Amino acid sequence: MGGLPPSFFPGCPCGADLFSKSDPFLEIYRINDDGTEQLVHRTEVIKNNLNPVWEPFKVSLISLCSCDEDRKLKCLVWDSDSRGKHDFIGEFYATFREMQKIGGGSKVTWDCINPKYKLKKKNYKNSGVVILSDLKLHRVYSFLDYIMGGCQIHFTVAIDFTASNGDPRNSCSLHYINPYQPNEYLKALIAVGEICQDYDSDKRFSALGFGARIPPNYEVSIILCPMTLPSISTQRTMNVKGVVEAYQNCLPKIQLYGPTNVSPIISRIAKLSAGEETIKDASRYHILLILTDGVVTDMADTREAIVRASYQPLSIIIVGVGNADFTDMQILDGDDGVLRSPKGEPVLRDIVQFVPFRDFKTASPAALAKCVLAEVPNQVVEYYSHKAICPMPPVPSCDSPTSLANTPTESLPAVGTTA
Repeated sequence: MGGLPPSFFPGCPCGADLFSKSDPFLEIYRINDDGTEQLVHRTEVIKNNLNPVWEPFKVSLISLCSCDEDRKLKCLVWDSDSRGKHDFIGEFYATFREMQKIGGGSKVTWDCINPKYKLKKKNYKNSGVVILSDLKLHRVYSFLDYIMGGCQIHFTVAIDFTASNGDPRNSCSLHYINPYQPNEYLKALIAVGEICQDYDSDKRFSALGFGARIPPNYEVSIILCPMTLPSISTQRTMNVKGVVEAYQNCLPKIQLYGPTNVSPIISRIAKLSAGEETIKDASRYHILLILTDGVVTDMADTREAIVRASYQPLSIIIVGVGNADFTDMQILDGDDGVLRSPKGEPVLRDIVQFVPFRDFKTASPAALAKCVLAEVPNQVVEYYSHKAICPMPPVPSCDSPTSLANTPTESLPAVGTTA
């Protein structure tokens, strides 16, 4: 699969001459193969202006003309009315091929025609002239472009070991190890981890934790130190099976405690991913999976950490385990608005996806993975696009460590076309 089609920047600016005193705006429609019309873009209204200059805007080529340079575009100019009864000024037809004739200081123009006036007025020429004064093509790459170029997805899992999960020795605990079926923490870890491992050549993950007291001094640590429980400065990596075994082996050795503070985890991984900025290519991106049974207790610090992390090659997935009220956690997922730090600074880009595990209790692991990873491809593309970093040349699939031949890409889809 190739990358996205080039983006198109029409009307930078567009001018309309000879209009009467009006509040004009422009609409562009794509004419489909079946003759139907699809609105592609509507400009802003320019108040009381005989020679309006509309703001630059961008639209993908597939949205504009379905990548057919000769597809007709119907363009309508209206005189805006506050009651919604806009007056028709005129129309013209264009193609993307015509628009590309701009260059070398020359502009492309179209007569804006009102068919009713053309029939009634003998000397009617037009109702104005629409001018395209600039056009730029910008290549937008897809997630698959970056993956095929060798971009590695490094996966880190952080597990909640606070006391609210319940004593792991009790069958009611969310950390209870049932010999016959995995608990919710393991189900989420395995479902997401098995997808992410196919995007990392060594298939090895980092495992962290928070809210536990660890031996020998039983002090609260943010680090899950599997099996041998080494010092905080040691961070081991392992495959999915290794993470599962480490999780099961460390449960009897630690003491569940609290609080549910996730900002140190986010800041730690953000700092790690910030080191990738010294590498000026699209070679490494990070995903942090946080598994927690409740609302975080350091919400303000977490918001601040997420805003800082939004500038790094990092995506954060939070899976809520158990039956707690996770309403407040939706604040961290920017789908309903822009997440801001306590000081009001917005995130550079939306990097958080929150999913309650209970919504997928009866669903397949693939369905859970597909949901929690759905936003990652766009987040990867947004980061590298913001940095103006192109994908590296494709690695031959037979030698590529990121070959997708056996990867269930339906669970981590390539980025589709966006307007």
